[in-house]
Amino acid sequence: MGAPTIPSRLTAPPPGWAVRADVVVVGSGIAGLTAALRYAELAPAAKVLVVTKDVLSAGSTQWAQGGIAAVLDPGDSAAEHLSDTLVAGVGLCDVPAVRALVTEGPGALRRLMAHGARFDRDAEGELQLTREGGHRRNRIVHAGGDATGAEVQRALVEAARRSHIEIIEHALVLDLLKDAEGRAAGITLHVMGEGARDGVGAVRANAVVLATGGMGQIYSSTTNPVVSTGDGVALALRAGAEVRDLEFVQFHPTVLWLGGGATGQQPLISEAVRGEGAVLIDAAGERFMRGVHELADLAPRDVVAKAITRRMRETGAEHVYLDGRHFGEEKWRTRFPTIYAVCREHGIDPAREPIPVAPAAHYASGGVRTDLRGRTTVPGLYACGEVACTGVHGANRLASNSLLEGLVFAERIAADILGSEHAPGEPVRPDGPTGLVDPRARPRIQGWMSRGAGVLRSGESLREVARALVDARWTPVAVEPCTESWETTNLLTVATVLVAAAARREETRGSHWREDHPEADDTRWLAHLDATLSQEGLTMTYRPHGERRTTLPPQVEHELTQAGLDPADVVGVYARALAEDVWEAGDVTSLATIPEGREAVADVVARADGVVAGLAVAEGLFAYASEGRLTAARRVKDGERVARGDVLMTVSGPARDLLTAERTALNLLTHLSGIATATARWVEAVEGTNARVRDSRKTLPGLRALEKYAVRCGGGVNHRMSLSDAALIKDNHVVAAGGVAAAFRAVRQAFPGLPIEVEVDRIDQIEPVLAEGAEEILLDNFSVEEMARAVRMVDGRARLEASGGLRLESARDVAATGVDYLAVGALTHSAPALDIALDLRGT
Repeated sequence: MGAPTIPSRLTAPPPGWAVRADVVVVGSGIAGLTAALRYAELAPAAKVLVVTKDVLSAGSTQWAQGGIAAVLDPGDSAAEHLSDTLVAGVGLCDVPAVRALVTEGPGALRRLMAHGARFDRDAEGELQLTREGGHRRNRIVHAGGDATGAEVQRALVEAARRSHIEIIEHALVLDLLKDAEGRAAGITLHVMGEGARDGVGAVRANAVVLATGGMGQIYSSTTNPVVSTGDGVALALRAGAEVRDLEFVQFHPTVLWLGGGATGQQPLISEAVRGEGAVLIDAAGERFMRGVHELADLAPRDVVAKAITRRMRETGAEHVYLDGRHFGEEKWRTRFPTIYAVCREHGIDPAREPIPVAPAAHYASGGVRTDLRGRTTVPGLYACGEVACTGVHGANRLASNSLLEGLVFAERIAADILGSEHAPGEPVRPDGPTGLVDPRARPRIQGWMSRGAGVLRSGESLREVARALVDARWTPVAVEPCTESWETTNLLTVATVLVAAAARREETRGSHWREDHPEADDTRWLAHLDATLSQEGLTMTYRPHGERRTTLPPQVEHELTQAGLDPADVVGVYARALAEDVWEAGDVTSLATIPEGREAVADVVARADGVVAGLAVAEGLFAYASEGRLTAARRVKDGERVARGDVLMTVSGPARDLLTAERTALNLLTHLSGIATATARWVEAVEGTNARVRDSRKTLPGLRALEKYAVRCGGGVNHRMSLSDAALIKDNHVVAAGGVAAAFRAVRQAFPGLPIEVEVDRIDQIEPVLAEGAEEILLDNFSVEEMARAVRMVDGRARLEASGGLRLESARDVAATGVDYLAVGALTHSAPALDIALDLRGT
């Protein structure tokens, strides 16, 4: 069969110890410690636990040289900071997120100073402000000249040790614990060292905050420390969370060049050096940034990195130079003491010779997708700092916004956890494959990523990397659970998603540079790529970019997000439906019969037995259609069985608004509940077998995501969201390609790593398909006897799906043959609506 899938759990011994906390924070950089400290301040009686992979002071924050961007100068403004950030993000920043950053940033920075952080000041005691690339104002605060991160880390570590926060050091996080409802219930981790907590253990917690930093170690040359192995992103993927825009990896343009064979963490030459007047030159001494951008050497990082790479290719050089000789030794020693010392350590005197530099992997603009409160798509799981994609950075991070983002969104997370009273249930053991990657593959993964998915990328180079990453999943020997194999598995997981997204985005934007698509394409690619990992494999979802003005109640937006639905997409459904239901004249009947200002209360009532789905969708519609004047209180939850006469929801507010929204809300609710009810009947029919019921792409236009959500409410699973997330070779493809083997090879060549499913309608087609490496075979319109024969023939070498001609009456017989899935297109295509009505109470 095909290559092994990406594991949905790391192979590890069962936890040998356990502790409890109200909140567990994974990571001890600026984001993690700020979240922990802020929550401890807001909830003094709470138990807060910080887990860190190394000692408390390790991680990426301590290596930050430049500073923290914030509007502190009276001549500056939040609007200008917002504008500079949006320009750097090349169209993909989320405006509300950036607005939160620039308006709340100064206050968060002052609270950091209250924790003891000391920044450089002038003779009058005022904060010294400088510029970096992409900023049009002096708004960067710094410490120790070029040791800002070290000072921030020192202050936060000391504050944490003074507080009642508990700390576990030398602990590698493994996987997320979830309860039966899918809510985060804690983590598993491995502690390296001596003591009562050695080995694998568990932390039970009401909320989990990921602040694990970056993933720079997926490349052979990076500014990131050795601990930056993408552990948080990989954990989130295995937990089912969405990861957004992973293709946007920022390569810092000026990293000290230590020779062609240098690997691992490389010394960074801060952008602040150019902010103080240093310039880039090539081997001939030419200033090549002039004419490239209006800000020349202070252009945004992606512009500078591309210009350097282009000049290196033109001249055949392995590096360019950063010339700051005119600073003189005194300025180097006082303003940039760390950089000066590193250069001298490597035999370079920057006061007398230019510094050799080249781009290296630096910062991930994408990451675990969050909302404005730091909530991921898994309830109870939060993310902040470099591991998160908050929407602030877009396609390219503006210099010195990263530390500020860590401050602002960590504080937002602390406030949100404080307002959440939902405690998770007992953790349940998840389904899905476990596995580990041979740690000997790590340098190969890093080399492939640097060569084919680095600063320069192309369709061909990305296909080569994807093939190599698939090969890396194989191992000829059993891999033992240990730190090295866990880290390598995380690296491979993250690299696989990054390469898939980079191959999908056929344009050049921000820090993503496709040689074969050198221009930005706003018509097609002003959009995000969201990745999720499930038992069926990796799914990539294309979501158009737009400012999120959903006008939904916060709890509804949260629930939709946690259900895997984009609130902005749901609002789009509302808008289209209401445009059909309510024309310019309005609801003429309600206008004529109901006096203006009349208030009313109505119950949404089941008129038949079934399974309900879409209550949050309906509540959101009532709020959206009435511009917030209608409020709802739900009596049951999505996925629950209801009986005729049960009250599902009570809605109150202006009577005119209530009756105007009634039909649209009920249309959605009855349709989705009908799908959930039909799915539940199929699931019940196959209960006791190993088969699972799943849907197909037979959905109503514009409602696919909602209909597939309803299938999940009924106990089914989703499959084939689009024509892009998996290849499905059908009879017409076989004819066009000249045979099933030729079709299979063509897809594998064009889209390496993408799941390939092959539809067969005769049993003699199965062996040739297996020989090509098919991972999943669709048995189209097979009889029950033929399915049983096919199961015996395949004998576990591939997954089998029964489709076509399935009937509820024979579902159990089909499932008993041993097939893995029953694909029922009728669930979303033609399920009858569940009868639900709205009853207005007497006024």
